Amino acid sequence: MAFNWQTFKTRSLTAIIFVVVMLLGLLWNQWSFFILFSIIHFGCWFEYQRIIGLIDKGYLEITPLHKYGVMIAGWALMLYFTNNSYLIGDLRLHAIGWWLCLLFAFVLPIIEILFARHMNLRNIGYSALGLIYISLSWSLMIGLRSIPDAWMSTGGKIFNLGLVIPLTVIFSIWINDTMAYIVGSLIGKTPLSSISPKKTWEGTIGGILLCIATIGLIAYLLGLSVGDACVIAAISAIFGTLGDLLESKLKRMANVKDSGHIMPGHGGFLDRFDSLLIATPVVWIYVKSFVL
Repeated sequence: MAFNWQTFKTRSLTAIIFVVVMLLGLLWNQWSFFILFSIIHFGCWFEYQRIIGLIDKGYLEITPLHKYGVMIAGWALMLYFTNNSYLIGDLRLHAIGWWLCLLFAFVLPIIEILFARHMNLRNIGYSALGLIYISLSWSLMIGLRSIPDAWMSTGGKIFNLGLVIPLTVIFSIWINDTMAYIVGSLIGKTPLSSISPKKTWEGTIGGILLCIATIGLIAYLLGLSVGDACVIAAISAIFGTLGDLLESKLKRMANVKDSGHIMPGHGGFLDRFDSLLIATPVVWIYVKSFVL
């Protein structure tokens, strides 16, 4: 196939913009982090609802109140997981999230009863799965970023674990994807799954091992806990791969190539963050159980 210069330029420009926006959101401050993942949250929801609608046409019948109400309810959960780290004056986002979650717990069922043409438990189930798959995952990411008083001094250096841990997860997934692609391209022969034929066992295992080694080396050079960094890297790489396979399965069921087209040449929000959606909850459990 002939090299398409225009396609290459489009993909490269989109990738650069994506990286710049992500780094600004991740590193500027905690508010930019929250805004970034709020945008990602709603973007993932729009694509999830579109994909489910293609898989099951019945889901297209949900009312606008159901469609947008469940998204806002999920965002309220993100507010709740801000803990005490996000304040507007004396008002805590955590408290706002708590009350909004209670409100939606009562309002959404009433809306479904009053405005839906008929109660469809399957549609309610799809939305409930979306809350777990998307909203809970991003809420736990915000929870990691909002770890209170999590400063660690090692070798005379000071680190905010509320920033270090989310960055470790995100960079681990990026490193794993890159290394898996390189190793798979060089020596990959054994298909990993029929869901994603281009993935190989060689590439997957190589990506995981090189991801752990890279993150471990970075942690050692920075004076961080190498053990915890390697475990988080391993969790991110392994469960990130499962997240990628899950989203590929959903797209195959919906018969679409990309979840969306927000990033020309790179797909949509779910295409970019599918790995993070599955890895984040497992990392959160590990951090809460063994790190803090």
